[in-house]
Amino acid sequence: MVSSSATAPRSGVYYFSQGWKLIRLPGIRRFVILPLLVNIVLMGSAFWWLFTRLDTWIPSLMSRVPDWLQWLSYLLWPVAVISVLLVFGYFFSTIANWIAAPFSGLLAEQLEARITGATPPDVGVFGIMKDIPRILKREWQKLAWYLPRAVVLLILYFIPGIGQTVAPVLWFLFSAWMMAIQYCDYPFDNHKVPFATMRETLRTRKVTNMQFGALTSLFTMIPVLNLVILPVAICGATAMWVDCYRDKHAMWK
Repeated sequence: MVSSSATAPRSGVYYFSQGWKLIRLPGIRRFVILPLLVNIVLMGSAFWWLFTRLDTWIPSLMSRVPDWLQWLSYLLWPVAVISVLLVFGYFFSTIANWIAAPFSGLLAEQLEARITGATPPDVGVFGIMKDIPRILKREWQKLAWYLPRAVVLLILYFIPGIGQTVAPVLWFLFSAWMMAIQYCDYPFDNHKVPFATMRETLRTRKVTNMQFGALTSLFTMIPVLNLVILPVAICGATAMWVDCYRDKHAMWK
């Protein structure tokens, strides 16, 4: 399997679908296991707890709907459910990404070598350990970029009317972009591309990345499928890196 950025432009839907195929490649499956286990344990436990609380959280959220919007309650109720799932899903997927970050970077590294036909880099406990400080620093950079914007959007949820109509749409769009940043960052970081440079580069193909991130966000909300979305998204984002960005930014360590 050899690819390059000379490949004709493809959609984010294509790369998301590729992720489901790539996790099953012989020789890659063993690098999928650890990120997959982290995601199953954390997301499985988190969503089980969430579904035991929805019957109290949703009525509380709907009680904030002003009287002049009560006639839209039958539409706003599913919006409220989706909003809770989006916020909750992204919060716990972020925690899972922190815990699995060293293994996620390793998966992206090995898959890139497989796709391009390059010699896979040596792997081992020492190699993983020495990269942990750099990887965790990168996760802090992503969190520092994400938090101020997320707080502003969460505040909108408490504004009557706006919180039940505009805020969920803005949150979904923001989550889609952040998912693209989160998963595309693994191959970029493997080549030590600065975080700011990575964000600017992703903007050159914003539609593709928004499509990819939107699908990732949606699958994060779906029980069972959200348990495997972490390695799928890493593989899809790595395929996108190889096709769209690698020739310009690659710098093997």
